[in-house]
Formats: sequence, structure tokens, C-alpha cells
Amino acid sequence: MNLSIVILNYRTFELTRDTVNSVLSYSYPFSYEIIVVDNASGDDSLMKLQDYFKDKVKFIESKENNGFAAGNNLALRQVKSDYVLLLNSDTVVWENTLENVYSYMEQHTDVGACGCRVRLESGELDKACKRTFPNVKNSFFRLFHIPNKSQDDNYNLTDLPDDEVYEIDCLTGAFMFIRDRALEDAGLLDETFFMYGEDIDLCYRIKEAGWKIVYYGKNSITHFKGASSKKQKNKLIYEFYHAMYIYYKKHHAEESSFIVNIVVYFGISVLCILKLFLNLFK
Repeated sequence: MNLSIVILNYRTFELTRDTVNSVLSYSYPFSYEIIVVDNASGDDSLMKLQDYFKDKVKFIESKENNGFAAGNNLALRQVKSDYVLLLNSDTVVWENTLENVYSYMEQHTDVGACGCRVRLESGELDKACKRTFPNVKNSFFRLFHIPNKSQDDNYNLTDLPDDEVYEIDCLTGAFMFIRDRALEDAGLLDETFFMYGEDIDLCYRIKEAGWKIVYYGKNSITHFKGASSKKQKNKLIYEFYHAMYIYYKKHHAEESSFIVNIVVYFGISVLCILKLFLNLFK
């Protein structure tokens, strides 16, 4: 098998159905399988998906929801393909995207993971699809919405074109096309991250293992991003800031001074509390 496409479903029958159909709409010059992991939805979405797709899709049912990373890992432990694609259940794949990204990976054997241009429903770029790794400085600029065009601290790489191909640090978990050998070297998704941050952490480990990560802006998907909802659930807000804490502690705390660590942890906590408070009024 050349490619395994892993999609995590959680109570999103219509969205997951449309994502799978967008893949099935085209023919490809490679063999592939689609694996849908149901993350303990507790509704009828899994049953409806199984009835709709029948033998076209493989299904894995998780008995409990341990988060995005854990759900995807259920499938990653089983796949035996040359590549795996982590694809969000709220995306639509455009024509030629999978074919061209696959071809690029075949031609560039030093690339461990590749992402494409990710467009929001509005047509604008989902800035998470091409990023540098977060650090104290660029995170400060981003969290407090301070304009910054420094090449060293431009987290979302807004100074680089959206429709070209180049090496970056970090992709979005909505579309991560990963070489099997790179995943073997880096390891699976870190299940300490319940939601958010696991994509950044995996990219960090892939690059640490000596592989390149590339943004392929010539082809696209559409991402109907959950952040477009007017009111966020408090758990999602908490997990967003908790992921910051986990990532910083895992990759930066040891190399930073005690004072810096205290300031960072305090800042994350204050921002989380402030966001939860403001969410009450949305």
C-alpha cells in the first residue's frame, strides 16, 4: 500500500462524510486506503458512516475519547503503507492535491513530512499550515497581536508566498503527509497533548530526526475550521493553553533559566484564565 489516509471522527457525520467523499472523487496513480477512527462519539455518526461507505473505508472504534493524538495513533499503529496522511474530518481535498504531494515526496526522499496550502471557508489562508516553531519571543508577539515581520520571529511566515514550495518548520495537523520512515524515526503523536500542539511537537521530532518538512503551496484543501464558532467550549480553551505548557516544558524548559520558566508558565496561566473569563460574555 502506498498511502494510508487517517481521519478522526467525533460526532461529525456530515463533515466526515464530505471529507471522505472529496478523496474518493478522484482517481490516483497510487494505491491507498482510508481509515476512519471514531473517537468514542457516543452518537450514531459511526453507524451512519459505516452504512454510507460500507467496504470503501476501514473503521476503528475507540471505546474512549483520549484526545486527537491518541485517536490517530490507533490507526498509525496498524498502517503498513509508504506514507500516511493525517487529514481532519472538517476538510475537503481539491483535485490533484494528493497526487502532486505524493509525487513531490517520491522525488524528494529527504523530506519527512509535507503539507499543502490550506484555505479557510472564506478562501483565506489558514495560517497554521506554514509556521516556524514557537518560542518565547514569537509566541509573545502572536498572543498579544503585535505586528512582527522579522524573519527570525515571524511565526506564521507571512513574508513568504502562499503558492510556492519551500522548507518550513511546522505543518498543521489538518493535513500532514508523512513518510513512514520519518514517522518510525520520530515516533507517534504524543498523547500527552489532548488537543492542539501535537502537530507542532511531531514536526519538531521529525526535524530532530534529520528529515525536512516542506510546505507545498501549489495545491490546496479547504478547512472548515472549528475556531469559526462564536463561542468556544471552555475545555477547548483550556486544552489550547495546556498544549502551550506541555510543548514549552518538553522542548524549551531545560535550556531556559528558572526565572524565564516561571514567567512563561505564569503568562500562559494568566492568558488562559483571561480567555475563559472573556468567553463567558460571548
